[in-house]
Formats: sequence, structure tokens, C-alpha cells
Amino acid sequence: MAVVSANRLELLQIAEAVAREKVIDRSIVIDAMEEAIAKAARSRYGAETDVHAEIDPKTGALRLSRHLVVVDQVENDAREVTLDQARRYNPGALVGDVISDTLPPFDFGRVAAQSAKQVIVQKVRDAERDRQFDEYKDRIGEIVNGLVKRVEYGNVIVDLGRGEGIVRRDEMIPRETFRPGDRIRTYLFDVRREVRGPQIFLSRSHPQFMAKLFGQEVPEIYDGIVEVKAVARDPGSRAKIAVISRDGSIDPVGACVGMRGSRVQAVVGELQGEKIDIIPWSEDQATFIVNALQPAEVVKVVLDEEADRIEVVVPDDQLSLAIGRRGQNVRLASQLTGWDIDILTEAEESERRQKEFAERTAVFMEALDVDETVGQLLAAEGFRNVEEIAYVEAGELANIQGLDEESGTEIQARAQDHLARVESEFDAKRQELGVQDELREIDGITTPMLVALGQNDVKTIEDLAGCATDDLVGYTEGRGPEATRHAGYLDGFEVSRTEAEAMVMTARVHAGWIEAPTEPEIAEGEAEETASA
Repeated sequence: MAVVSANRLELLQIAEAVAREKVIDRSIVIDAMEEAIAKAARSRYGAETDVHAEIDPKTGALRLSRHLVVVDQVENDAREVTLDQARRYNPGALVGDVISDTLPPFDFGRVAAQSAKQVIVQKVRDAERDRQFDEYKDRIGEIVNGLVKRVEYGNVIVDLGRGEGIVRRDEMIPRETFRPGDRIRTYLFDVRREVRGPQIFLSRSHPQFMAKLFGQEVPEIYDGIVEVKAVARDPGSRAKIAVISRDGSIDPVGACVGMRGSRVQAVVGELQGEKIDIIPWSEDQATFIVNALQPAEVVKVVLDEEADRIEVVVPDDQLSLAIGRRGQNVRLASQLTGWDIDILTEAEESERRQKEFAERTAVFMEALDVDETVGQLLAAEGFRNVEEIAYVEAGELANIQGLDEESGTEIQARAQDHLARVESEFDAKRQELGVQDELREIDGITTPMLVALGQNDVKTIEDLAGCATDDLVGYTEGRGPEATRHAGYLDGFEVSRTEAEAMVMTARVHAGWIEAPTEPEIAEGEAEETASA
């Protein structure tokens, strides 16, 4: 049995103690020691010498050696050796082999020992940081508990046991204070690898913090029977959470509220009294939006899917409740549903409807040369413009109460004549602007659109091919009251972003910038659109 010296035993014991304290692998500590000893040995045998140190992980025995490369002609004595010299150590040595030459042990000087210590400390620190990063990056999205270590300029440093996290001031619940030694529960939302070590970012204002708290308090959410679909928070004031049950016999809202409100009150207590509206989630967007605006009552909902906007009509006495204090209720409902919500009272909606009715009546009276009664009949029937009257199925106008077949035919003929005159006027204007005829070949582009494009210096296929979709239909920058609308060339025309993109791509094909897609590519694109929808 090999006899292990006290120094060797001490070396292994130190490695074991450091590995246990820093929660890293023992082999990493031994590797750091080997590198440190090799660095100290290079200060003794020369910086250019390729010194290696090996510590036996079982006995603690240390072996120092230098590696020499076998070459035909030596250029660096510290790292190379001739073939004849190498064969003294190994008769079978060949050019290109590496010879290991054992070095005698030596006493570390004070400087060498200090340098070795720095290497070991740095290596252990790097290993500890890697361990922390690997451990906490897999815990993103979890609630973690810790102790407040210190508070710096409103930022709370949290001791998590095996690492430190930070709750920045803007991630705290307003008016919430912590002192060193306080226990704190937070949401881990990000871990970043930085030069000074992994940075663990915690939050108490993150929407998912509330969702995870419900997961801890509500067994049905933990078991997956009830699912949290969306969360919106105004930290420290009010929040909305949308839930759905996968079991028809379980009420998702009741499960989250608990007996006498015990479950929701536990979450409210953790969030410093934040009021929480628990809302049933629905696949039907209109129903979901109505639920999200609770406790206000909703009379009517109008969706505009192309603009991602929605109009909600509420009773006059419910307007302030629907909007909430400083717009809080409608803002949270908008965040929860992902829709921009415009709220109107019944009186405002009625006034707007009457104004639109009067405008359509006036358009029909002027374009079709009819009296006010006939114009009102057409507007009341739901016709929005002259085009719908011109191309409606024969006989449908005759079915309108107050009109006969002869009158219907005459009105449709006048509508078609009006469109022909307008088309002629727009075509003359198009030619005056210098818009080329070849733009007519693009599907979906009408003569009034050509005039609008010409007024924006889009006059050739190449001009249209160089446009972006935003140039045609415009775009909105920002959200909510501070959003800014940038108009497009085709504003005022009912052109969706998909149609505008198709126009631009067709123009690029005509201009020869790109090749036309093949039938399989078109089918694949349509399949992807269907799947995403």
C-alpha cells in the first residue's frame, strides 16, 4: 500500500474542502491547482518552458514535467529537442512526437506562491460562476425565495443561497420597502452571463409573478386543470388575470377565488393589496373583451381585425366605470386581450351612426340623382357606397320596400353610369400625372389608387417594386394614447397589409427583380397562412 505524505494528504483535503464549499466538482479544483503549480514552475524553469503539473486524485502525488517536441533542427531549446536526444529517453521516438521530461521538485518562493494562489482563486471563481449560471438559467420563469442582503439606491440585492440576485427599483411594487434580513419572494425572469459573473434578475412587478403565485395557491392550476391564459398588471394597484378550465365541472374563476376568497386573498397579500379581477377566458374575441372590461357592462362590440382595433359601446352611465381611474380599466383590458379598445357611449355611437347615415344619403342623392327619400332607403338597407348598388344582384333593389322593379333597374343603371364617369375622370388624371398603363396589370389596383400612387411619385412598375408595405398602407408607431399614425399612399382605400404586400411582390416580378413563385411554393405559402390563422 502506497504511503501518502502529510503534504499530499493536505493537498487533497484542501481540494475537497474548496469543492464542497463552492459546490463545484473536485476535479475542477485539482485542475486549477495543477495550472497554478505549472505557472509557478515556469517562473523557476523559464517562461518559455512548456511545464505541466499532474496531481494524482487518489494519492495526491505531484509530478512536474516539461514537454519537448521532436524536430530535425532545434530552433527553441526550451520547447524542442533533436531526434538523437529524444531517443535517449524513448528509443522509438519519431519527428513530431512529444517527449515528457520529468523535472525535479523545488521550493516555491513567496512571489511564486502568491501567483499560484491567484490562479487557483480565479479558476475556482470562474467555475463557481459557471455553476451559478447553469443552475439559474434553467430556473427562469420560477418563483425563488431569498433573504435581502442589502439595498442600494432602491435596488434590492437578494441572497438566494447559491447566488445573488437583484430586484431593480423599476421591478419593485410601488411604495414597497425591504430591509436587510427580510425574507422576499420574487420572480426570476432573466439570467445573463457577464464579465463580473452571472447576473440574476428578479422581479415583483412582472405579470407572470402573479400568475406563478396563483399556481402555488391554486392546486387546479398546479395540476393543469385550470390554465392561466393572460395576465395584465398595474403593479401595486390593480390587475386582471384570464383563466380557463379544461374540466367542464370546475369553475376556473371559483377555483382561483377559493373558499371565502382565501386563495385570491393570499395572492393579494403577497402583492401588497393589489386588486385582482379574475376573468373567464374565451376563444371568441368579442366575448373575451366583454369579460375583460368587467365590472362595466357592454352593449355592443365591433371588431376591426385588419387594424387590430375594437369598438365597445357601453351605456352612458357605465362610461367612467369602463374606462376606470386614469384609464386603468380599459388599459388593462387592452393589455390582457392584445386589442386596442375604443370605448363609446350609446349616445356617441347613435350620433355617429346618424352622421354616417346622413353622409351616405347625401352621396347617393348626388351620385344617383335621386331625392332624399330614395337616398335614405338605400342607406337604411345597408349599402355603404355606389359600387355596392351598381353590382348588386338584379332584382335585389326591387325588393326594397318603396321601390319597384323599374325603379331598381333605373337606380342600378345610374350607379353604373356614375362609376363610368368617375373612372373616366380618374383615368384622365392618371394620364396627366404620368402614371404608366402597365401598373393596371397589378391585381387589386384600381384607377383611383393609380391616381393616389401618382400623387406620391409612384408612376412605374419599378417605383412600385421599390415600395415597402408600410409605404402603401401606413403604420402605427407606439401604443395607446401616445401612438402616432403614419399615413400610407393608399390610405382611404380598403387595402389590407396582405393585399399591399402582394401588389409589391407582383410589381417586383414584373420588374424582373425576382422570379415568380411556382405552383408548389404558392400552395406551401397558402398552407402556412392557414396554419398560422
